[in-house]
Amino acid sequence: MSDRLSVSSGVDPGEAVSELECLPFGVHHDNEGVCLLVRMGPHRILLDCGLADISPLVKGLKKTARRGNSPLPADLVLVSHAHPDHAKGLLSLHKAFPLLPIYASEVTSKLLPLNWLEQGSQEAPSFCQALPLRSPVEFRDGLVAELFPAGHLPGAVAILLTYTTPERSYKLLYTGDFFLSNSRLVEGLRLEELRGIELDVLIIEGSYGTSRHPHRRAQENQLAERINRAIAERCSVLLPTPTLGMGQELLMLLRSHHHFTGRDLDIWVDGTVADGCNAYLELLPHLPPSVQNFARHQPLFWDERIRPRVRRMLPEQRPYVSNPCIILTDSTTDLSQYCQNGASSWLTLVPEKTNIKTNDQDSQLTNIETYLLAQHSDGPGTTQLIHNLRPQHVIFVHGSPAYLADLTSLEELQNRYHLHSPAAGTLVELPIGETFLQPAAPETNYEGELTELGTVVTITLPDAITADPRWRHFADTGLIEARWQGEELVLRGLSQRELLNQNSERFILSDIDCCGTCRHQRGQRCWNPSSPLYNFKVTLEGYCPAFERNIDRSLEP
Repeated sequence: MSDRLSVSSGVDPGEAVSELECLPFGVHHDNEGVCLLVRMGPHRILLDCGLADISPLVKGLKKTARRGNSPLPADLVLVSHAHPDHAKGLLSLHKAFPLLPIYASEVTSKLLPLNWLEQGSQEAPSFCQALPLRSPVEFRDGLVAELFPAGHLPGAVAILLTYTTPERSYKLLYTGDFFLSNSRLVEGLRLEELRGIELDVLIIEGSYGTSRHPHRRAQENQLAERINRAIAERCSVLLPTPTLGMGQELLMLLRSHHHFTGRDLDIWVDGTVADGCNAYLELLPHLPPSVQNFARHQPLFWDERIRPRVRRMLPEQRPYVSNPCIILTDSTTDLSQYCQNGASSWLTLVPEKTNIKTNDQDSQLTNIETYLLAQHSDGPGTTQLIHNLRPQHVIFVHGSPAYLADLTSLEELQNRYHLHSPAAGTLVELPIGETFLQPAAPETNYEGELTELGTVVTITLPDAITADPRWRHFADTGLIEARWQGEELVLRGLSQRELLNQNSERFILSDIDCCGTCRHQRGQRCWNPSSPLYNFKVTLEGYCPAFERNIDRSLEP
């Protein structure tokens, strides 16, 4: 057996060690990217390399290589998908270790070069070898890998590793980024393909923590309705997105949703998002049958014949586009370059829970709102996958520390599995079949006091709650909204943007019978059990027969 992966010293060479270990070099805390070194017996497998700076990785791999008497820092690299937070360090890794074999699905191998567009095609060699789906591949004696489609992005896979000894087989599954639901361009992960594999270790993402999301189609309809309302008000829409995934999903939604089909409207695609669209066109045989059928009747993306017209934008066209229109562009671009034409107002829509940043100038030129179009499974989807696979150990990566702590605190998981949420550089030993005391869950409940004084209710909470990074967003304005959820009272912080939007709507809607002036509308959601819209998010100008005018809250500015 090779030496352990641990970067620390002082380990007794005669001490019994686990057959399975995981050393994270990056777990996507603070946008560091995902990069995990797994040891299964004598074999060392690197899972993903999403690090912008690979120097800590190179140093750590060289150290383990010296102690393992191997000419290479790992036996192989397996890549889950082509998003930068999982793949942007691969080119640097290849240059540092040109003999280190790197594998991915066929689709991912073709999408990876989009991570290095700024370096030119000559600087980005095709170094990734393609592996088939659902077909076990033996890399070394006793080490087998098998790839399963994971949803989320074309080519994204969950990676099943099997290490076999004379005594038994050990199985580890790394999900990468996964999505159980079907999206416009990708079919979701199929649970039935993974059931019954007698898994020992599951390394799973926790991007959304324990959050619960509406159905995917409901998310799409809500976003389409917001864009439709903006266009009807002659307001142009900016949609900044990453190169791959979200931009193409949005474009397909806009082309096929009933709000926009046949509409006299221009949709422009700019920057590397357009490069991503062209890459998808090369992968058409790998996309879902419904998408292939769509492409038989009309172009998948670029189309100036059928409305809405979809065009690639040239740099000189940016200040002169006709309004209103929709523009999809890079998440890192300067949005002000599109808003110089004063003939139209602008709405910028940014995905929730994203690292897409907008600056003060953007806020001055456009109205900025967020939307939810999930690309990862929510909390119930995450726990559903865990319960279907029933591993001994669950390692959570890819998410904010607070969200991952929410998952490791779930009693339904605490009682059944050995849970881990390591920081980068922290070795995780994975003993199989041994007695294991589950560590205490991190504290997520806070005990406070409630005081009623006449017509005022005061809730006092300990200051320890402010240590959570989510507190800053919650307490942004010092104002909160409270609502009943069954027998529980739920508190929600009101952001400055939400307050500004509410104030602007009050001028417009004060004399109209609509959801915006209904006493049952709070936080743009209906709370009237008698309404057909009950518990749904509503547009402020909407209306239903259960409308009751709000007479308790002043609508004056």
